[in-house]
Amino acid sequence: MMKFFLPISTIAAYAITVVSLTVSFVACSNDKTVAGIEIGNPSIADSDTTTRDTVVKDTTPKDTTPKDTIIKKQPALPLVADFSVDYSSEAPKVLAKTSEQKEPVKLDTFSLTLTNVRSYSSYYTSISVDPILGLQLWPYENNPTEELAISFTEGSFIEDPFSDIDLQEEGYLKEMGVEFRTKATSAIYGQVLVNDEYVPFVYSLSNFQTFMLRYHYSQIDTAGGKANLAVIFRVKTFVNNIDFSTAEIDEDGSIHIDSYSNTKLWNTLNKQFLPSFQSLRYNYTTVSSDTISEYVFDIWEGIAAKKGENTIINGNFQSPFTADWILMNQFGGAADTTVLIENGTKERIMKVEVTQGGKHSYSVQLIQENVALIAGVQYQCVFTIWSDVEGQITARIGSYNTYETVGFQEHVKVHTTGQSVGITFTPEVNDPFARFELNLGGSERTFWIKEVKVLRIN
Repeated sequence: MMKFFLPISTIAAYAITVVSLTVSFVACSNDKTVAGIEIGNPSIADSDTTTRDTVVKDTTPKDTTPKDTIIKKQPALPLVADFSVDYSSEAPKVLAKTSEQKEPVKLDTFSLTLTNVRSYSSYYTSISVDPILGLQLWPYENNPTEELAISFTEGSFIEDPFSDIDLQEEGYLKEMGVEFRTKATSAIYGQVLVNDEYVPFVYSLSNFQTFMLRYHYSQIDTAGGKANLAVIFRVKTFVNNIDFSTAEIDEDGSIHIDSYSNTKLWNTLNKQFLPSFQSLRYNYTTVSSDTISEYVFDIWEGIAAKKGENTIINGNFQSPFTADWILMNQFGGAADTTVLIENGTKERIMKVEVTQGGKHSYSVQLIQENVALIAGVQYQCVFTIWSDVEGQITARIGSYNTYETVGFQEHVKVHTTGQSVGITFTPEVNDPFARFELNLGGSERTFWIKEVKVLRIN
């Protein structure tokens, strides 16, 4: 895998005069007869894949040529996790935030059993992992039945049990998943303020057999050389718009909320329980063995672009030290990248020099994967491209884990003068990690690319 890193000194050395750009537009084709899905699937590339190691270029400035840039392994990134309860609307600054005296709802006891920790990543290496199921990080193979008792109300910080995890070795991280198991007797014990007095309550978790919380990579704090996964149960989300004053109080003076008592309230809390962990998405198995998967609406909306925003990160190549762009060489393809500064405008241009075209157009790919798309929302993909040799390329937005097209696939004719390509599309599925591809293989030539955008139109 070659993530794109380039020293500033190298960029300055390669500043050149670039041809003037003639703007034209490529219409969006609805023709479904185009042959094949233009993808590069690492699972089938295997021995033909030439960029499989997990090293990156050292960004320390050297001489003026890329060949002097040395290669080194990335530092280890161990995983730690904390589990806590929070009563505010924002992230807490301490592990377990103490509730205020007059909080409308206070939790006294809330514990779960942690059974699994998984990563969901792209794999441009020789690692063989099912991209849908992800990679099990814990428990380890030598103790596959290990479990951890987690107390959210007391606050649990887990470090030693995860001491052998190094996330840098596990691919291009998208999500972290934590799985919990409940028992028939599992419950949240707390107090609710009714008529200015606290009344005890017991909320049964018997609706859930197991559940998996999947956190977006941007929700994981990597400061201090560790990946800290904070699993926070937000009480205000859990009890939002719920009126406990009409709940029936049992003879023992408590409000029992389960499938037999206060059933309507129980069903409402069941719907709000998992979103209260504020992960990107979750899936769970019910007591009747039904499996359900959902996104957490407010987290998903925060990750997806708003109207007029560009979902492509560093699409103007202004940040030379980004890891968002990936160059993939496979099936006999070989290429390298350089960022140039266009004289006159000072805009940055990605130069891709294809020295071996390979067997397919996807033998050389310029990729960005974290393109968040919302089903039913209209987008426009726009980029400027030209080459020293006229010919066709394939532009595509697909899924990183199934390799199916989720946005569009267009065969674009590239000219020797700059052209602005515009493709409008509407995805049919939600995908927080859609994969934008420019498939540039098939023949030896050089491309110049600038101002890549995937804009949300409505």
